[in-house]
Amino acid sequence: MSKISQQNSTPGVNGISVIHTQAHASGLQQVPQLVPAGPGGGGKAVAPSKQSKKSSPMDRNSDEYRQRRERNNMAVKKSRLKSKQKAQDTLQRVNQLKEENERLEAKIKLLTKELSVLKDLFLEHAHNLADNVQSISTENTTADGDSAGQ
Repeated sequence: MSKISQQNSTPGVNGISVIHTQAHASGLQQVPQLVPAGPGGGGKAVAPSKQSKKSSPMDRNSDEYRQRRERNNMAVKKSRLKSKQKAQDTLQRVNQLKEENERLEAKIKLLTKELSVLKDLFLEHAHNLADNVQSISTENTTADGDSAGQ
């Protein structure tokens, strides 16, 4: 089966040439291919759907222009209000966290003092207990020595 094809090159948009290939007696569809125009591949191939949507500048007196501007102005106001609200919320949260931090630091100081007092009481009690044990053992050794000598 032989395929006979022809190629036609037509200049396209943005310096891109479109090549149309025609296949005879093969039943294949015609598929356009995007290739760069010129020897250096001077531009990027851009699909027609991706081309700029701005066909012409709008008339500033048209209703459509005024409606777009009004919608844009409302969107900008809404965005700015949202940004201000977010900043205020963040500031409020920062202040709450600062207050909580101060309360926690005061609690740490109080608990540190309490721990110190309890340690002192424990050490005093342990020292008194050691003195009592030592005096009891001294009394026992002297009492044992007295009875042993009799």
